[in-house]
Amino acid sequence: MVMGFGGITELTADECWQLLRSHNLGRIAASAAGLVDIFPINYAVDDSMAVYFRTAPGTKLLELAINDRVAFEIDGVDRADAWSVVVKGRAERLERQSEVDIAERLGLSPWIPSLRYRWVRIRPTDIAGRRFALGPEPAHV
Repeated sequence: MVMGFGGITELTADECWQLLRSHNLGRIAASAAGLVDIFPINYAVDDSMAVYFRTAPGTKLLELAINDRVAFEIDGVDRADAWSVVVKGRAERLERQSEVDIAERLGLSPWIPSLRYRWVRIRPTDIAGRRFALGPEPAHV
């Protein structure tokens, strides 16, 4: 960790991956035709440091087909601090059965009763995270 200004600490890449592996709900931001959408997803991380999720045909897959650059974010808060991890990268639909077989070993199941049989992998190009010390607002001078 690198201490920053005002109780903000930058997380190392290892700390970011540790948080990613210990959670399973995040948000993916995608854009197409000048519009940006954010979708909540449950996800899993594999040993190669890629993020996987399952989805159904629809807006998300269409946007990823048009523009594969995405941002993925998770966050959390407790009594003492809050944190956020952002992964930027390229999303790709898994087409080969061998890739789907590997993804299915991650044990990721849809949370809602729906058919989400399309697998998507986010290959990170950048990862960053910050931890924020919580406390009262400083006095205005």
